[in-house]
Amino acid sequence: MTKRAKQYSSEEKTKVAIEAIKAELTIAQISSKYGVHATQINKWKQEALQSMVAGFKSKSKAPDNTKDELIKNLYEQIGQLTVERDWIKKKSSLFVV
Repeated sequence: MTKRAKQYSSEEKTKVAIEAIKAELTIAQISSKYGVHATQINKWKQEALQSMVAGFKSKSKAPDNTKDELIKNLYEQIGQLTVERDWIKKKSSLFVV
């Protein structure tokens, strides 16, 4: 009979990683408290820190890029509508008697 590794939910991983980041308890104390190996705790801690850094990077850059792209698309749309309006005005004057 083989022993299966315990599957932890993302909430459990987050809770353990936050405690490791806070450093109020040692890794050994956190390990015994949650029954998770110290190596795994360190891995979750590093993943959490990387995710936070990536979250801040994408958060600060994405709105600027999407905002600039949105403005560009809106100006293109305004230009297209202006050309269409002018064409309709020109063609409609031909039908006026």
